[in-house]
Amino acid sequence: MESSQAPRDLFINRELSWLAFNARVLHEALDWRVPLLERLKFLAIFSSNLDEFYTVRVAGLRRQVAANVEKRPPDGMSPAEQIAAIERTMQGLTELARGCLDDLLPRLASHGVRLLGIDELSPAEWEAIDEYFEAQVFPVLTPLAVDPGHPFPYISNLSLSLAVQVHDPETAVMHFARVKVPKSLPRWVAVPGRANHFVPLEQVIGANLGALFPGMEIKGWFAFRLTRYSDLEIPDGEEPEDLLATIELQVFKRRFGEVVRVEVQHDMPEELQALLLEELRDEENPEATMLSDRDFHRVGTLLDFGDLMTLPIVDLPDLRYPPVTPHVPPSLQDAGRNIFDVIREGDVLLHHPFESFSGTVERFLETAAEDEHVLAIKLALYRTSGDTAIVEALVDAAQRGKQVAVLVELKARGDEANNIQWARKLESFGVHVAYGSAILKTHAKTALVVRREADGIRRYVHIGSGNYNSKTAKVYTDLGLLTCSPSIGADVSDLFNSLTGISRQRVFRKLLVAPLSLRDRIIALIAREADHARHGRPARIIAKMNALVDADVIVALYEASQAGVDVDLIVRGICCLRPGIPGISDRIRVVSLIGRFLEHSRIVHFANGGEPEYYIGSADWMPRNFDRRVEAVAPLEDRQLHAKLASLLATCLADDRQAWDLDASGSWRQRRPDEEGRGVHDILVRDPWGRPDSARPSREMEAVGD
Repeated sequence: MESSQAPRDLFINRELSWLAFNARVLHEALDWRVPLLERLKFLAIFSSNLDEFYTVRVAGLRRQVAANVEKRPPDGMSPAEQIAAIERTMQGLTELARGCLDDLLPRLASHGVRLLGIDELSPAEWEAIDEYFEAQVFPVLTPLAVDPGHPFPYISNLSLSLAVQVHDPETAVMHFARVKVPKSLPRWVAVPGRANHFVPLEQVIGANLGALFPGMEIKGWFAFRLTRYSDLEIPDGEEPEDLLATIELQVFKRRFGEVVRVEVQHDMPEELQALLLEELRDEENPEATMLSDRDFHRVGTLLDFGDLMTLPIVDLPDLRYPPVTPHVPPSLQDAGRNIFDVIREGDVLLHHPFESFSGTVERFLETAAEDEHVLAIKLALYRTSGDTAIVEALVDAAQRGKQVAVLVELKARGDEANNIQWARKLESFGVHVAYGSAILKTHAKTALVVRREADGIRRYVHIGSGNYNSKTAKVYTDLGLLTCSPSIGADVSDLFNSLTGISRQRVFRKLLVAPLSLRDRIIALIAREADHARHGRPARIIAKMNALVDADVIVALYEASQAGVDVDLIVRGICCLRPGIPGISDRIRVVSLIGRFLEHSRIVHFANGGEPEYYIGSADWMPRNFDRRVEAVAPLEDRQLHAKLASLLATCLADDRQAWDLDASGSWRQRRPDEEGRGVHDILVRDPWGRPDSARPSREMEAVGD
C-alpha cells in the first residue's frame, strides 16, 4: 500500500501528537511522585517547549493559511483545521499549567520557598528592594512612549514587557508606554534577609514606574509577551555564495518576524489589548494582518513559566533528584591505558548520562589531540555547549600541527548565533571549518581520528545519537560507539569528504546515510522482517526514537504487523502511527518514556530470522531526517555488545513508572499513575544497561536478545 493512498484515519496529526507529548511533560509537573523542585522544572520545560512550537510550527501553519496553501499531511487536516485544533487543545493546556503553578506555590512555601508580590514586603524589605532598583535596574531601563512623535516600538521575540497607562495631569491625556523587562538582569529578585524568597523583576519595575515617568500619574501597568515567527528562510534548492553571511542575515531578520501569539496578564483592560492588536497589525509583514483577538492568551499574573528554571533556590537537596555519578565503562577505567589500544581490542558502546561523557568521548578527542601518532581529526558539530573540552581539544590539535576539520551546522535551530561564534573561533586557531549545505542540515553525530600505527594507517570513529555537548550529555540519554572497524571508518571518511568537498558519494559499506538511502534501507529492513514472519522464522522489530512521522515507514510497519511481525516502538515525542487497529496494527505497541532524563537515543533492532541486528545513530523516522538532513546510522557489528542493547530495550519496555501507552484513538495513558513504581531511569542510574529481571515481567521482554 502506497502511503499516498492510505486512509487518512490511519494517521495521527503531527502537531496534535506533539501537543500530547508536551502534555505528558506537564504531567510530570503535576505528578506527586516527582520531587517538588523537579516538578517546577518540568513546568518550565513545558512552557519553553510551547514557545518553540509557536515560533516554528504554529507560525508555519499561519503562513500556509495566509498563502492559501492547501498542502495536507497524511491525516488530511488542512492548515486552518490544524490551527483550530491547536487552539482548542491549548485552552485546556493553558488552564492546566496555571492550575499546576497554583498547586506548586503553596507546596514550595511549606518548604520556605516563596514567590512574593511586591505588596507582601515589609517596609524595610521594600526599602531594600527600592535601593536595588535604583542601583541595578533603573540605569538599564528605557521607557518608550507611543504617540505621534514616538512610533510603536519594536518588541523582540519572547521578551517580557510592561504596557503602562500614563496620565498627564496637565493635559488630562492618557498615554501608552512600553517598558521592556531586561533579560540582562535576573528575573527573580532575592528578598534581603529571607532565604529563597523572591519578587519577580517586573513587579519591582512596576512599583517604581514613577521614576521613569516623573510628573506623570501611573494609572496601571500590565505584563505582556510576544511570540514571533523565527524559523530560518533559505529558498529551497538555492545554495548561497556565502552560507555564513546568509545565516547571519537570517538570524538578524527573524527578529522582525510577524507576531503569532501575545500572552497578556489576565486583568489587562480590553482597550489596552485592542491598542496592542492595532499597533502590532500595523507592521510591514503581510502575515501580521492575520493577528486577531484569538491570538491573545490571558495567562494569569505570572508570564513566562520558562524562567522558573532559573530560580536560584539553595540548600534544598531533598526537593531534587539525587545527584548522579556517571560510570566509566570497565574497559576504560584504567586511565593509564591509551584509549586507542582499548578500542583496537574491541568496540566500546557508551550510554550517557549514565556513563561518563568526559571520561569517554572527551577523553577520546583529548587523547587524539595530544597523541603524536594522530594525523587528522574530523568532527561534525551540530550543537556545542561553548568553550568545552571538545572545542579546546580541536584547537589544541590544530596548534600541534594536526589536520583538523570541523563541519559546523549553522542552521541548528536555536543555536545559529552560538555556532557562528564557535565557527569563527575555530577558524582563528587554524581549524578547517566547513558550513555544510544551505539545503541540508548536517545532523550526523560523527567524529573521525586518523592515526599512523606500526601496521599502517588506522581510522578510529565515534558515532552516536547525541551532540558533542557536555551540558546536554548530563540530561539526555544518548548512545555512542567507539570503533576502529575498517568498513565503518572508511564510510565515515567518505561521509566527511562529501561534506567538506565536492562529492556524489552514493554507496556506503555499512552506514545507513540520509538523504541518500536511509528511508529505503529502513523500509527494506522492515519488509525483510515481514518476509521472515510469513515464512515462520523469528521476526521482531523494536525501534526507539524521538519521533515517528514518516508516512512511508508507518505504512511499512502496518504491513509488517499484518504479516505477523511483533513491533514495539519506544517513541518519546511525536507518533503519527495508530497502534492496535484490528487487522492493521494489532501487533504494534507504542510506549513513551517521560522522566528525569530526556530520552534521545535512537536504536533499531531486527530479529532477522534468528540473526539479530542492531543499529544506532542520529536519525528519527521523520521526513526531515530522511530528506532534508545528513544522518548516519551504524550497525552494531560486535555481537558481544548486542546483550547490552537487548537489556536496555527490555528495561524500557518493562517500565512501570515513566511509561505512557498509545492506543488506536491517539490517546496516551500512563501505565501506572497511582503507584510508586520503579522507572527505567532509576534502574539505569545504577546500571547503565538496565536490569530487566528487576522490572515488571511482561511478554514484551521476550525475544529481544540473540
